[in-house]
Amino acid sequence: MREPPEGTRSGHADARGPRGEFAPDVTGRPVWRLLLRGLGVYLPGWEAPTGAVRVVGAGKGFGPPAFLNGDAGFGVQVPERRRGLEPDREIYVRGRENPSFGIVVAGPSAAIGSRVVDAGALMRFARKLTFEELLDTADADSVPYAVRGARAVENVVFLDRAAGLGLCAEVEPVTRSVRCPLYVRLGFSGDRTVRAYGLAAQSA
Repeated sequence: MREPPEGTRSGHADARGPRGEFAPDVTGRPVWRLLLRGLGVYLPGWEAPTGAVRVVGAGKGFGPPAFLNGDAGFGVQVPERRRGLEPDREIYVRGRENPSFGIVVAGPSAAIGSRVVDAGALMRFARKLTFEELLDTADADSVPYAVRGARAVENVVFLDRAAGLGLCAEVEPVTRSVRCPLYVRLGFSGDRTVRAYGLAAQSA
């Protein structure tokens, strides 16, 4: 995956708000690179963020439908949930000996199937999609591979262009806990900017 560009975008200075500051520790994580990859695939031509604004509470640009859930990070309240929706998805693999999987999903957040989407709900949904994507129903030998692939999902990016939001989850490498360190706001009405809000990395 490509590395994120360095520096900061000038518009972010105003987006920080009184309690916001850039979180450079977030931009060095695999989930950030996966976010940039997903934006390039599903939102080509949009102005991708060069940094994430760390938030402590509600601030300018951050608030409903998103919320903070302690150490678990960001969550999103979804107005509805619907079965049968098939969002687009791209799966990426990192490493060879012990590969980890990342998945970018683009579509309506109602497809996740929960009115409250937190780190756990998003990761379960991502692993379900990964299993379905890797499974070949005509080949029984694909089942173990699909199971291993689903269990190996460690990073997920979900983008809902219609709702103007995105949520990113990761398996924290030290504690192995699942958290959402990034919340994304997508511009509306011709505004092709993407603003990212992040949490500091957990200490080892």
